[in-house]
Amino acid sequence: MTEEKKSLKRTLIGKVVSDKRSKTVTVLVERRVKHELYGKIVAKSSKYHAHDEQGVYHMGDIIEITESRPISKTKNWVATRLVEKAATV
Repeated sequence: MTEEKKSLKRTLIGKVVSDKRSKTVTVLVERRVKHELYGKIVAKSSKYHAHDEQGVYHMGDIIEITESRPISKTKNWVATRLVEKAATV
């Protein structure tokens, strides 16, 4: 009768757009929503600062971030896993 505990923390998937700061990555999360008045599907995006302790995520990677306690003034997300590695050209 072991029951998995469902986490109340939100998780988002986005693309790393900056990895210049130490232990921090900036993640762009895009979502598609229907416009209230016109009904057209519109892409909206938000940027989140996520904590990356080992510095393993780099620009172009698609990662999953999870909500956490405030780590700094702007950082309250933690990078949890790599979804897709950036394609090298």
